[in-house]
Amino acid sequence: MPTKAAIVEKAKRASQVSIDETIAQDSTMLSSQLQVLFERLFSPDARKSLRRFSSTEAAKLLGVTDSYVRHLAAQVESINPEKTASGRRVFSLEEIHAMRQHLGRTKPSYLPMRREGDHLQVIAVTNFKGGSGKTTTSIHLAQFLALRGYRVLAVDLDPQASMSAMLGYQPEFDVGENETLYGAIKYDETRRDVADIVRQTYFPGLDLIPGNLELHEFEHDTPKALADSNRDDKDMFFMRVGNALHSLEQSYDVVIIDCPPTLGFLTLSALCAATAVLITVHPQMLDVASMNQFLTMTSDLLAVVKQAGGNLEYDWMRYLITRYESNDGPQAQIVAFLRSLFGERVLTSMMVKSTAVSDAGLSKQTIYEAGRETMHRQTYDRGVESVDSVNAEVEQLIRSAWSRS
Repeated sequence: MPTKAAIVEKAKRASQVSIDETIAQDSTMLSSQLQVLFERLFSPDARKSLRRFSSTEAAKLLGVTDSYVRHLAAQVESINPEKTASGRRVFSLEEIHAMRQHLGRTKPSYLPMRREGDHLQVIAVTNFKGGSGKTTTSIHLAQFLALRGYRVLAVDLDPQASMSAMLGYQPEFDVGENETLYGAIKYDETRRDVADIVRQTYFPGLDLIPGNLELHEFEHDTPKALADSNRDDKDMFFMRVGNALHSLEQSYDVVIIDCPPTLGFLTLSALCAATAVLITVHPQMLDVASMNQFLTMTSDLLAVVKQAGGNLEYDWMRYLITRYESNDGPQAQIVAFLRSLFGERVLTSMMVKSTAVSDAGLSKQTIYEAGRETMHRQTYDRGVESVDSVNAEVEQLIRSAWSRS
């Protein structure tokens, strides 16, 4: 007969938690409920779709007057705008692009895409610390450029894959094995052509290379590849993202890479593939201190990569202030401090902390997708103004790299 102490010990063991089993159970439950939630937002057979745009919004995107949009709608055969209950015309983004093409026949400046001699712009959006607005910045920039007629490829290199989810691909359910960029940069014979991994999105002009947890595998595989004495030095780890994207060069004007919030092999390869770098900064002292560590570590590692032949010649590098609150005195002081240190390398425009952006995100939308009628108009207008001003400044940097005004 077991003693009282043995019974107590058995009960104690039964009440103890095995952390691996608990995590596995929680992951299973959460994954199941996320699928249920996702199916409530979107039916199993449905995909996200993009709203239509008013004639005023179309005019703003094209750089013409509202009345001229109506004139164009009558001129271009493929345009058949819908009418709202109030009788206002609304246009799809495809129709707006068709108007842009029509305008570009007589005035090429309406067509912003690359011309002969312009190199592909690859913008790596990065930061060492999560919560800096990196993914929000990436996806809004990608959509802004697509709205203006650029051919854009979004590359989700973050294993958390928030960008993929925002663009309609759930990483747990819609992205399988070898369907991330890892499939095109891995070291074994199962490597795929990157063109087979690219997916179209519901957003005309914006394609996606999705992400999921398999991207972590690159961090595990690379040390083994570096230890291999028979390795090919022409395809080192830091060249792999760039080599993969090079094969897509003729299909796009701009590539936006949402980097992981870690300084691993994947991030280093993305930085070597980039022609420009955008570093997001939340203006809090702890975040700035963390960024300092990121910059120190990045500098040391990239110096080694450069010696090994990595390309580190950038068109530009900028810091972007994110989640800025204008009534926060300490934040204003930190912004002034950063501007005094880095000068023009800090973007003039700042991504303000916006209820409109947060509210849109609750339904996996950006502020460009949500529409003005979905929230308080002043809140929406302030949010759009902030996001637009940041993205327009980045667009100008892109155009300057192409030697355009």
